[in-house]
Amino acid sequence: MINIPKGTKDILPQESYKWQWLEERFRQTCERYGYKEFRTPIFEHTELFQRGVGETTDIVQKEMYTFEIAERSLTLKPEGTAGVVRSFIENKLYAGQLPAKYYYATPCYRYEKMQKGRQREFHQFGIEVFGSQSMLADAEVISLANDFLTGCGVEGFKLHINSIGCPKCRAEYRKALQDFIRPNLDKLCETSQGRFETNPMRILDSKDPDDQKYLVGAPKITDYLCDDCRTAFEELQRDLDALGIEYEVDPGIVRGLDYYTKTAFEFISDKLGAQSTICGGGRYDNLVEEIGGPSTAGVGFGMGIERLLITLEACGVEIPQPDECDVFIAAMGSAAQTKALQLGAELRRAGKKAIVDVCGRGLKAQLKYADRLGASWCMVLGDDELARGVVQLRDMKNSTQTELPVEKAFEEIN
Repeated sequence: MINIPKGTKDILPQESYKWQWLEERFRQTCERYGYKEFRTPIFEHTELFQRGVGETTDIVQKEMYTFEIAERSLTLKPEGTAGVVRSFIENKLYAGQLPAKYYYATPCYRYEKMQKGRQREFHQFGIEVFGSQSMLADAEVISLANDFLTGCGVEGFKLHINSIGCPKCRAEYRKALQDFIRPNLDKLCETSQGRFETNPMRILDSKDPDDQKYLVGAPKITDYLCDDCRTAFEELQRDLDALGIEYEVDPGIVRGLDYYTKTAFEFISDKLGAQSTICGGGRYDNLVEEIGGPSTAGVGFGMGIERLLITLEACGVEIPQPDECDVFIAAMGSAAQTKALQLGAELRRAGKKAIVDVCGRGLKAQLKYADRLGASWCMVLGDDELARGVVQLRDMKNSTQTELPVEKAFEEIN
């Protein structure tokens, strides 16, 4: 027997309606804000993620699914932003109307330790805004995420925000942070030690509880912001206050991707235990230029769908199951079965969910099947009904049955 690969999960029909419900609400929310859908390939050239995500990140160093084809290194996308940026540049979308606002829903792949809400194949909602340096764009991105989560029924989540500055002010902070960490560097985990020279800010994001003991009292990036970054962070807080969105300034948020500048934020749920972040994002003003495009500001977020579904379940949100069948057509006899196929086709063209028995079962078995499907109506016809141009129309909700001409039966159903 061939089993599913470790770290992946089948989305069965009894679960897929929940995904469809979420996807539709995300699409509706984005469109209300003026965002358009973007779709990129499932794999890209490896150097895109090395340059875009950052060669010192865990994603690039440890987690990417990379393979060689025709002497080219290709990688399954580990996140959504880099591919959208690549396409934005390649298709010269920067030459069009700005800001450009996009949304997407995509599978992503990372080889990492599996936990609740974390798989090696996972799915992500995301949005990207290109062409605005104003903090109004950051506030809008956060507002969209807040509206979507609230509209889905998520409760008990909090917004944490931070500014991680720009290359100018981060240089001074980096030195101060290294000076603070250096006396205890040998006590940190191997991963944190490896980050000391390449990206010391990522040490603050260490998941090793022993590391955190030595980070108490670490300098805060917000104390080292340049005037431009400090003003931008104050503007973001002012805009969030105006929107009535509650938040907490959290200097510990640095995000796991190298491309962030200035704004970094996370929506954190109290329903998920250790994997508490359900949405994370921020600003990346240098990413488009780093990947080969013109200098173009950007801001966006990513949101894990699996983790969001777990959160909804923990919040007691019951996603409504769609009606599976409006009309079931039960037929007896070869000629009646052919007529049932025709009636089913007509009903579907009229917008109804019509199901015809294709197993040749007896009438009793067909009616049981119609009941299990939750059909509202059942049309029954045999040779006698076929000869007289009528059907037996059964109302499955109150178990009443009426003989009607086919046209009248259609009118009753409609």
